[in-house]
Amino acid sequence: MNLQERFEHERLRLVLQGTIRLLPVAMMVATLLAVVFYATSGSTLKAVSALDGTPIDICTTEVSLPALALWCLITLGVLCGLACYSYLTLRKGFVAGEIPAIQQRMIVGLVLEGICWGGLLWLGVDHNTSPAATALLLAMLAANSSIAMALFSPIQSIYLAMMLPMMLTAILRFVVMDVFYYQMLAGFCLLFAIGQAGQGRLMGRDISDSIRLRFENLDLIARLEEEKREASAAREEAERANHDKSRFLAAASHDLRQPVQALQLLLESLSWSRLDAIQRQTLKSAQAASGASADMLNTLLDFSRIEAGVIHSQQRPCALQALFHKLEMELAPLADDRTLIYRSRDSEAVVHSDPALLELILRNLIANAIRYTDSGGVLVAARRRGGQCSIEVYDTGIGIATDQQREIFREFHQLGNPERDRRKGLGLGLATAERLAHTLGHALSLASIPGRGSVFRLRVPLAEEALPSHQTSSSPASTEASLAGQRLLVIDDDETILGAMQQLLTAWGCECVTADSLEGALNLDWSQPPQAILCDYRLRENTGAETIRHLRAHFGTDLPSLLLTGDTAPQRLREATASGIPLLHKPVSALELRQALVSIGV
Repeated sequence: MNLQERFEHERLRLVLQGTIRLLPVAMMVATLLAVVFYATSGSTLKAVSALDGTPIDICTTEVSLPALALWCLITLGVLCGLACYSYLTLRKGFVAGEIPAIQQRMIVGLVLEGICWGGLLWLGVDHNTSPAATALLLAMLAANSSIAMALFSPIQSIYLAMMLPMMLTAILRFVVMDVFYYQMLAGFCLLFAIGQAGQGRLMGRDISDSIRLRFENLDLIARLEEEKREASAAREEAERANHDKSRFLAAASHDLRQPVQALQLLLESLSWSRLDAIQRQTLKSAQAASGASADMLNTLLDFSRIEAGVIHSQQRPCALQALFHKLEMELAPLADDRTLIYRSRDSEAVVHSDPALLELILRNLIANAIRYTDSGGVLVAARRRGGQCSIEVYDTGIGIATDQQREIFREFHQLGNPERDRRKGLGLGLATAERLAHTLGHALSLASIPGRGSVFRLRVPLAEEALPSHQTSSSPASTEASLAGQRLLVIDDDETILGAMQQLLTAWGCECVTADSLEGALNLDWSQPPQAILCDYRLRENTGAETIRHLRAHFGTDLPSLLLTGDTAPQRLREATASGIPLLHKPVSALELRQALVSIGV
């Protein structure tokens, strides 16, 4: 049913229930009136003459007992009939199409009831009726009308069907008695009827409004519940989609990292060969393409590491000038390739942050500025702001519209790159920067004017303590140490990776032994144990961490080891990090691999 049909149904239900509740009271009133008129019929009343003050006797009208009994039976019959009909109708139930017919039957029944109540005046009231009996009858009729108004006012026509016949019958009786006193009573009854009709209309409107409002609220609650269910379903669907996306990215990233890793190692091995100028230039181009692929995969890795929660900040005092210089040495050539001017202002500020994560944030911000600037340049500067330092990256690029300034921090969201130019990245740089800033507790903000450029501001607290003079340099580990003659065990279930790794390590002068599993490594002829282990994390039968623990136990020594992984799944990253073994993420450049080998003491 629609709202109107439910409204009509509820109003009629209240009226039917009121009819049932009115039955006991109406039966008692009818019985009481019959008893009173019977008891006062033909009685003698004591009075005092107005002329001489002598006592006189007044005889009241004698009411016909059969007529009074008949009235009582008819009235009780009508009351019981209405109550039984209401009860049966409620018990059976009714639909919207039956409401008009039910209302018509109730109107007919209540008209009869009203005539019955008013008819008692014609039966028992005349000039000689006891004033007390007349007053009682009028009081009972008024009470009846008031009760009916409370119960039947939701449907005005049903209330008037009872009240009007009752009051009109009474008024007509008083009018025909041709006595001024009784005609005055007729006037009072008319005013009472008008007042009751108006009051009933107001009460009915209030009740109807409350019924309608209740149903509207119920509909609103139902809609809200439905919207809540839809929102919950949409959220669950989004969570599933996000989970599926993460799984897909992790699987795709792993599968892509393997060939890119092999390609980088093979190109590095080739660089140690004798090549002519054309071959050397071709090799340089191939290495650049491979490096671009590795950069995009490493961007995915950074984002996955944040999602996995394996990035933990280690904040300490760090000098901005050394960081600015390092980033300029790395990124200025990218600006030069785009004929942009790269500048960084010298700064003596010492901030309290994690140097590695701060470097990653600034690298993403600066690289993003270079990608989206076609002319002009990029400026990196630091300004003191009270107890904080505002590190600012300015560019003269395309700018960002106000309605997009929040969107650009969403993953994979890019502006001005509908063709998905790979040189403009994947759209993860700013998302990574914002999440890392949140991890460090630094505020990252943006101000931009479309067509004129942007400025990203990172608020970092200034260090309260001085920078230790013996602070470890953030420069890479030395790669001058010779690896010649080192016996290295490489375990990977990818044949291409094994071959490429063997070629590179052999070119460095190492003795390289390879295996595709723990069992394969144990079955090798070992006259002497290896001096270090390089193991892929995801093997067929067990993890790289478990393989290294078994081999250390087998050889009886805590062999220096490195884990390599192409996995970016959050759970795998957490497991690999928890092993405590140094972890390298594929694709690993030759320089990173050599630095790692030197750092573990090879």
